[in-house]
Amino acid sequence: MSTPVGNGDRSILLLAHTGRPAAVRSAQLVHESLTAAGLTVRMLAHEADALKRAGTDLEPVDIVHVAPEGARGVELVMVLGGDGTLLRAAEIARSAGAPLLGVNLGHVGFLAEAEREDLSATVRSVVDRDYAVEERMTIDVAVYNNGRNGGSPPVRTWALNEATLEKASARRMLEMVLEVDGRPLSRWGCDGVVCATPTGSTAHAFSAGGPIVWPEVEALLVVPLSAHALFARPLVVSPDATIALEVLPDTTDGVLWCDGRRMVELPAGARIEVSRGHTPVRLARLQRAPFTDRLVAKFGLPVAGWRGRAERRDGGR
Repeated sequence: MSTPVGNGDRSILLLAHTGRPAAVRSAQLVHESLTAAGLTVRMLAHEADALKRAGTDLEPVDIVHVAPEGARGVELVMVLGGDGTLLRAAEIARSAGAPLLGVNLGHVGFLAEAEREDLSATVRSVVDRDYAVEERMTIDVAVYNNGRNGGSPPVRTWALNEATLEKASARRMLEMVLEVDGRPLSRWGCDGVVCATPTGSTAHAFSAGGPIVWPEVEALLVVPLSAHALFARPLVVSPDATIALEVLPDTTDGVLWCDGRRMVELPAGARIEVSRGHTPVRLARLQRAPFTDRLVAKFGLPVAGWRGRAERRDGGR
């Protein structure tokens, strides 16, 4: 596919984990390739400084000093790093509606679309606009620190992967009650609870024993952490459900983490409400491979011996 005309009107926000030398080298390559193709590259000020210290000529480049404004008007946010870097980028791109394209420089990198060795081909796909965009469900989270209807206004935040309620003290379990759609379901003494999206089903929820949910399935997951209760299995509920977790007044304090990045302290008696997010996160996709193949590749799953259906083996005869 040929390079589109009018590239000078196109801008890409480049985000990188500049604490890693490999990410700095990759950012140098991406910057050079995109600007050579006539695209404008934006960077956050501190990341651009890291590239300048590495000897990179950053002309032309738009330096963005305020991160939340960095994605306004850009065609794409290109992310170099692991899932943590991509989750940081989601904070910037979500409100602007800009799609994220991740290149994995970490370990599993489940949210990333490409690997380091595919970097040149990935840049070419960006230049050629050879990518599709899909929307991923998020969750909105409200924290009431003095009961549902009293006290100060709720703290509101969101997550792409999960909201995790954890105990603040290692010496005591967290006593809490789970509520679904306004009705109490169970009381748990536990280390915490993970409320996840299908995207987050391969992250913290998975490590806690939760199910893997295909991205096109719309649902909310509830996964208790080391719960001391008979009924303490992972739950999959409607995407339109409202999940509430109430920290009992006579228990230890807790803490809420959203995507491992945004933290809210939870005193005893706090209430957390989780529901489907109003604003999704958009991901750019280069490959049309099914999610099953992504699972096999990312987790290195053994599939030797698979033969498939007979008509496939026979070429449809």
